[in-house]
Amino acid sequence: MPPEVYRTLVEQTNVSLPTLHRYLRLRKEMLGIRGDLAYYDNYPPLVPQKNAPSFKVAPSESIALAALAPLGEEYRDQLRRGFAARWMDALPRMGKASGGYMAGRAYDVHPYILLNHTDDYESLSTLAHEWGHAIHTLFANANQSFEKAQYSTFTAETAAIANEMLLEDYLAANAKSPADKLFYLAQGLESIRTTFFRQVMFAEFQLAMHQEVEQGRPLSGERLSELYCGIVKRYYGEASGVMKVDPAYCLEWAYVPHFYYGYYVYQYATSMVGAAEFTDAILREGAPARDRYLALLKAGGSDYPYLLYRRAGIDLAQPGPYQALMVRMNRIMDQIEELGRQSHG
Repeated sequence: MPPEVYRTLVEQTNVSLPTLHRYLRLRKEMLGIRGDLAYYDNYPPLVPQKNAPSFKVAPSESIALAALAPLGEEYRDQLRRGFAARWMDALPRMGKASGGYMAGRAYDVHPYILLNHTDDYESLSTLAHEWGHAIHTLFANANQSFEKAQYSTFTAETAAIANEMLLEDYLAANAKSPADKLFYLAQGLESIRTTFFRQVMFAEFQLAMHQEVEQGRPLSGERLSELYCGIVKRYYGEASGVMKVDPAYCLEWAYVPHFYYGYYVYQYATSMVGAAEFTDAILREGAPARDRYLALLKAGGSDYPYLLYRRAGIDLAQPGPYQALMVRMNRIMDQIEELGRQSHG
């Protein structure tokens, strides 16, 4: 992976911090917080889950098929095949592992999906996400030899997050009420905050740690807390009065398991950037963009992931794709604010 990808990600995220700060001000308003916005205020949902629509498994499959229509019939035929073949264990039960997973490492066997579907929006979104991985696997295995089929995280998460984004857009466009639409928009907004900004914040901290060592400076717990605290306060806009960060959170780095597994968290953020670029292009251009995207999925691990992206028309060492994600985030906030004006008008 060219180092320029990592550095461009961090640089462009810092350029985009005003968009995060706009989100945080909107969060404060939507939650009705009168004093300073605090770090723990990141965690309550923007729209209470109790007000959310319910989705059972069979309707979730139908909604996913409808939402993913822009990906074309070749994609949806594979999805229909998987649903009909019952490769998915969807319902929770005693003794079953929690979470949602796609297991597709057996080259000449179809992928398996484990879910714990509890009839809520998160379950629907997880279903779309994990089937994104499964269809990616089916395409890669069908078009690549065994040694070239296995793909990297750098492309894998794009295949899953693109499905989430198409689902969010479909549900918001077809919402039955303004309240439902607000809920779907809020889910999409939260996803960008957590999958993009928070992961890049972690990635920048990892970069800062390595730069300290490369410059011959020793690392201590105190120094790590100092580095982390400076990054958190910058991201959450303490200097400009957006959020007040309690010093206790300066030690948060020690409790984040990502930092003990090497350089990988940045790939969730780049994958979201790629997904936003692809989905917007597919909805705007239609077949040409869709074909570029499907070619990326079919390529599996046949080349370095950065080069596969380049071949599909996206250069993640350049600013453009990162700016496209901010366009999406601002578009969602525009829609939320418009709903607010309508409700008060």
